[in-house]
Amino acid sequence: MRNYMYILVMAVTTYLIRVIPLTLLRKEIKNRTFRSFLTYVPYVTLSVMTFPAILESTQSAWISFVGFGAAMVMGYCKVSLFAVSMGCCLLVFLLQLL
Repeated sequence: MRNYMYILVMAVTTYLIRVIPLTLLRKEIKNRTFRSFLTYVPYVTLSVMTFPAILESTQSAWISFVGFGAAMVMGYCKVSLFAVSMGCCLLVFLLQLL
C-alpha cells in the first residue's frame, strides 16, 4: 500500500510542476531577466546532475578532476562533444591503470 502512495505523491508532484506554469503564464514573458533565467535552466539542471556523477565515477577524486579539467580545456578549444567524451574516457582509463 505504501508503494502506491509513493507513486501517487510522485505523480501529483510531477504533474503540478508541469501544469502550474502553463496555467499561470499564459501570456508571453517580456521581462528580459526572467527570460534569461528560463533560458539557462536546462543547462544548469544538466550540470547539477552531471558534475556529481563525474566526481564519483572513478576510484580517486583526483583522477576525476583531471578528466574534468581535460574536458573543460577540450571544450574551450571547441573540440566536438564526441571527441571530448572519448578523450576524457581514455585519459581517465589510462590514469586508473597507473
